[in-house]
Amino acid sequence: MRIAVIGAGAWGSALAIHIAKRHALRLWARDHEQVEAMALDRENKRYLPGIQFPQNLQVTASLQEAIEGASLWILASPMSGLRQSLDAIKQLASPQHWPVLLWLCKGIERESGLLAHQVLEQAGAGATGGALSGPSFALETAQGLPVALVVASVHEDCAPVARQAMHHDAMRLYGNSDLIGVELGGALKNVMAIAAGVCDGLGMGNNARAALLTRGLAEIARLGQRMGAKPQTFMGLTGLGDLLLTATGSLSRNRQVGLALAKGDSIARILAGLGHVAEGVHTAEVAVQLAARFDVDMPITQAVHRLVSGELRADQALQALLARAGRQELDDF
Repeated sequence: MRIAVIGAGAWGSALAIHIAKRHALRLWARDHEQVEAMALDRENKRYLPGIQFPQNLQVTASLQEAIEGASLWILASPMSGLRQSLDAIKQLASPQHWPVLLWLCKGIERESGLLAHQVLEQAGAGATGGALSGPSFALETAQGLPVALVVASVHEDCAPVARQAMHHDAMRLYGNSDLIGVELGGALKNVMAIAAGVCDGLGMGNNARAALLTRGLAEIARLGQRMGAKPQTFMGLTGLGDLLLTATGSLSRNRQVGLALAKGDSIARILAGLGHVAEGVHTAEVAVQLAARFDVDMPITQAVHRLVSGELRADQALQALLARAGRQELDDF
């Protein structure tokens, strides 16, 4: 099986390393210097230093070379680069001739408020495909540690192709037809991870973090149900699982943003020093807009948005949440 991974960031490179243990794979990066360095070093020193590429992994700066002859394309761009990546691929191959396509981005498009599968539909990329999501740090995946992921697709032949490519060694793959739930859970858990980082950074304790994550998951599920998602999706890998990992794991970029905000650092300074994309920063703003559109109460999301936009300090955001009136827990649903 020949596979193309389009995008050589941390997660794209980690998946490429895993897949190339069993299959021929071409990893594409736009930056010619990065490609030359990876080809010479046989590793991605920028994002995954010390992790050697398998023999079956080849790197290229030619998108045409990467996708040619591949029976599976994995699009490993951030949400902000999804349309640009799709346009570049469409210039080389018409969507009706695309093989199975998986996308990795976890977010909501800032300008349109669309989830990834909706962006693909709007862009006319109606090929067989799905979202690959779940609780997964790139470094641990590249190291070969156990990980379970979900392939969300309305196409029955998508998950079997994905399993053929990735369901081996320490990686388990599950199928799910709930694209909205899977993508929304993957996007909004980043916002909650920022909130969890703030909570821990302010020294609020384990009780507070448990309450925050539980109520945060309720927010995600409320919005998801209004948008047509299945409630049980948010109890699975791409809901509860991804939330727990991103909100508590030391490798979480969004959690790091929250910890830094609790110290009083500006969001501009935090993002400049991070070196990676922290999707939750931009997702918070779009999520607030979606909450208003669907008439859903999302106080934690609103507090994170006001915090990252500079409207509130971390302690003020916390006080705004603590000042809310009591309510019945199950009235949310």
